[in-house]
Amino acid sequence: MRSRETGGGRAPKASSRPLTSRARENLTAYAFLAPFLIIFAVFLVYPVIYSLYLALHQVPSDSFDVFGGLQFVGLRNFAKLFTDLKFWWSVLMTMYYAALIIPSGIAVSLALALLLNNRLRGVAIYRSAFFMPYVLDMLVIGIVWTLIYSPHIGILVRIFESVGITLFSEKGFLGMPLAAMPSVVFANVLKGAGFGMILYLSAIQNIPRSLYEAAEIDGATPWRRFTAITLPLVKPITFFMVVIGTIGALNAFVEVYAMTSGGPSVDVGGRALGATWVTGYHVFDTFYNQWRLGYASAMSYVLLALTMIVTLVNRRFLGEKD
Repeated sequence: MRSRETGGGRAPKASSRPLTSRARENLTAYAFLAPFLIIFAVFLVYPVIYSLYLALHQVPSDSFDVFGGLQFVGLRNFAKLFTDLKFWWSVLMTMYYAALIIPSGIAVSLALALLLNNRLRGVAIYRSAFFMPYVLDMLVIGIVWTLIYSPHIGILVRIFESVGITLFSEKGFLGMPLAAMPSVVFANVLKGAGFGMILYLSAIQNIPRSLYEAAEIDGATPWRRFTAITLPLVKPITFFMVVIGTIGALNAFVEVYAMTSGGPSVDVGGRALGATWVTGYHVFDTFYNQWRLGYASAMSYVLLALTMIVTLVNRRFLGEKD
């Protein structure tokens, strides 16, 4: 009887192993993530990398090719920033803007949350009304407030005139250097207060009622209960508000563009500089109006570095301790 070993005596190996359940799950997850990853790479990763490429080059003022015709200058654009008075003025105005809007935004949001935490009739309507401006576009809000601040048709100027204050009758609120930045901040605070109100309201409602009852039994005044119980327990929300407020202030542009376009002018060392000339608007003006793409890209990276530094400082002093 002949042996059955006609093919070498070994069974052929399987060409491939079947996919395990975990591998199939991973492939499915990557398939669902692929559209987002493509959009993220094209519209976020590529612009960040390309802006760094631009920051290291000088772009001709008469024409622009995506990669051609650029002169490599290394760190020269970054070095120019140290002697650029207009840039450092924009940084100062940004810090001024942040110093106004962050504490006032937190104060208004917390005050609204405390008021609307009570059992008022129609409280849901009030909450919706205060939150509604937050979902509107800042450009629209800026245009509306420009009309309100207008010296000719602005209702706010008419109200001041009715009580005998004519200080804003000629130039309005946005035309006066000392009033322009606070006016922009006031409009932006009212727009964003609803968002902070919702955050604080959710945090306050999660505080155990027994803490307030025990403090009340011990004779604590309402102010003492607020400072000893409410403020410490909403600290994570306050830290979050400071961080997003800092990032928003350092990237402020639309509100300034819509309401003042960087003005009005003030005399600084013999140069006319804008009273609301924040860094975000300076980057926009340098990029689109002056067509200094490399220099504007360098400023944007310095602005990114400032944002990261300020965020780390906020985390150091306001964040939760490990």
